Amino acid sequence: MRKFQTLLVALVLILSASAAVAEQAEPAPAGVVNINTADATQLALLPGIGPKTGERIVAYRDENGPFKKATDLMQVKGIGEKTFERLRPYLVVEGKTTLTSEVKMPRKASASTKASSQAP
Repeated sequence: MRKFQTLLVALVLILSASAAVAEQAEPAPAGVVNINTADATQLALLPGIGPKTGERIVAYRDENGPFKKATDLMQVKGIGEKTFERLRPYLVVEGKTTLTSEVKMPRKASASTKASSQAP
Protein backbone atom coordinates (compact mmCIF):
# COMPACT_ATOMS: atom_id res chain seq x y z
CA MET A 1 0.00 0.00 0.00
CA ARG A 2 2.88 2.35 0.81
CA LYS A 3 4.41 1.86 -2.65
CA PHE A 4 1.07 2.72 -4.24
CA GLN A 5 0.86 5.98 -2.26
CA THR A 6 4.40 6.91 -3.25
CA LEU A 7 3.65 6.18 -6.89
CA LEU A 8 0.46 8.22 -6.72
CA VAL A 9 2.26 11.21 -5.17
CA ALA A 10 4.99 11.02 -7.83
CA LEU A 11 2.39 10.92 -10.59
CA VAL A 12 0.60 13.98 -9.19
CA LEU A 13 3.89 15.89 -8.99
CA ILE A 14 4.81 15.00 -12.57
CA LEU A 15 1.39 16.07 -13.87
CA SER A 16 1.57 19.34 -11.92
CA ALA A 17 5.01 20.12 -13.30
CA SER A 18 4.00 19.38 -16.89
CA ALA A 19 0.90 21.59 -16.53
CA ALA A 20 3.08 24.46 -15.25
CA VAL A 21 5.47 24.08 -18.19
CA ALA A 22 2.55 23.99 -20.65
CA GLU A 23 1.20 27.28 -19.20
CA GLN A 24 4.55 29.00 -19.74
CA ALA A 25 5.23 27.67 -23.24
CA GLU A 26 4.76 30.09 -26.10
CA PRO A 27 2.36 29.09 -28.83
CA ALA A 28 3.97 27.93 -32.04
CA PRO A 29 3.91 30.61 -34.73
CA ALA A 30 1.02 30.19 -37.14
CA GLY A 31 3.04 32.06 -39.74
CA VAL A 32 5.37 35.01 -40.07
CA VAL A 33 5.12 38.64 -41.10
CA ASN A 34 7.76 40.28 -43.26
CA ILE A 35 8.03 43.69 -41.62
CA ASN A 36 9.56 45.13 -44.79
CA THR A 37 6.66 44.28 -47.10
CA ALA A 38 3.58 43.85 -44.89
CA ASP A 39 0.85 46.46 -44.97
CA ALA A 40 -0.79 47.85 -41.81
CA THR A 41 -3.57 45.24 -41.94
CA GLN A 42 -1.09 42.36 -42.03
CA LEU A 43 0.96 43.91 -39.23
CA ALA A 44 -2.19 44.22 -37.11
CA LEU A 45 -2.45 40.40 -37.10
CA LEU A 46 0.53 40.34 -34.72
CA PRO A 47 -0.17 40.02 -30.99
CA GLY A 48 -0.50 43.42 -29.35
CA ILE A 49 -0.31 45.35 -32.63
CA GLY A 50 -3.43 47.21 -33.63
CA PRO A 51 -4.24 49.19 -36.75
CA LYS A 52 -2.61 52.41 -35.49
CA THR A 53 0.65 50.72 -34.55
CA GLY A 54 0.60 48.90 -37.88
CA GLU A 55 0.30 52.28 -39.61
CA ARG A 56 3.20 53.65 -37.52
CA ILE A 57 5.38 50.70 -38.58
CA VAL A 58 4.59 51.34 -42.27
CA ALA A 59 5.21 55.10 -41.87
CA TYR A 60 8.54 54.45 -40.14
CA ARG A 61 9.57 52.07 -42.91
CA ASP A 62 8.54 54.59 -45.60
CA GLU A 63 10.61 57.33 -43.92
CA ASN A 64 13.68 55.27 -42.96
CA GLY A 65 13.85 52.48 -45.50
CA PRO A 66 13.58 48.73 -44.93
CA PHE A 67 14.38 47.17 -41.57
CA LYS A 68 17.80 45.52 -41.62
CA LYS A 69 16.98 43.23 -38.71
CA ALA A 70 13.85 42.48 -36.71
CA THR A 71 15.16 44.27 -33.61
CA ASP A 72 15.06 47.54 -35.57
CA LEU A 73 11.29 47.40 -35.06
CA MET A 74 11.90 48.73 -31.53
CA GLN A 75 12.71 52.11 -33.13
CA VAL A 76 8.99 52.51 -33.87
CA LYS A 77 7.07 54.46 -31.24
CA GLY A 78 5.02 52.11 -29.07
CA ILE A 79 7.19 49.03 -29.55
CA GLY A 80 9.48 48.39 -26.62
CA GLU A 81 11.39 45.35 -25.45
CA LYS A 82 8.39 43.53 -23.94
CA THR A 83 6.28 44.00 -27.04
CA PHE A 84 9.16 43.00 -29.29
CA GLU A 85 9.81 39.79 -27.34
CA ARG A 86 6.16 38.84 -27.78
CA LEU A 87 6.43 39.52 -31.53
CA ARG A 88 9.85 37.98 -32.16
CA PRO A 89 8.67 34.49 -33.25
CA TYR A 90 6.45 36.03 -35.93
CA LEU A 91 8.89 38.53 -37.50
CA VAL A 92 11.09 38.23 -40.57
CA VAL A 93 12.84 40.83 -42.75
CA GLU A 94 13.01 38.65 -45.89
CA GLY A 95 10.61 36.28 -47.59
CA LYS A 96 6.85 36.18 -47.73
CA THR A 97 4.29 37.05 -45.11
CA THR A 98 2.52 33.79 -44.26
CA LEU A 99 0.49 34.84 -41.21
CA THR A 100 -3.17 34.90 -42.25
CA SER A 101 -5.11 35.21 -39.01
CA GLU A 102 -4.77 37.27 -35.87
CA VAL A 103 -2.50 35.80 -33.21
CA LYS A 104 -4.16 35.56 -29.81
CA MET A 105 -1.78 35.33 -26.90
CA PRO A 106 -2.91 33.28 -23.90
CA ARG A 107 -4.01 35.34 -20.95
CA LYS A 108 -1.88 35.14 -17.86
CA ALA A 109 -3.52 33.63 -14.81
CA SER A 110 -4.54 36.13 -12.16
CA ALA A 111 -2.90 36.05 -8.72
CA SER A 112 -6.01 34.48 -7.17
CA THR A 113 -6.08 31.72 -9.80
CA LYS A 114 -2.40 30.96 -9.26
CA ALA A 115 -2.85 30.86 -5.47
CA SER A 116 -5.80 28.47 -5.64
CA SER A 117 -3.98 26.14 -8.05
CA GLN A 118 -0.97 25.98 -5.72
CA ALA A 119 -2.99 25.28 -2.56
CA PRO A 120 -2.18 21.92 -0.90
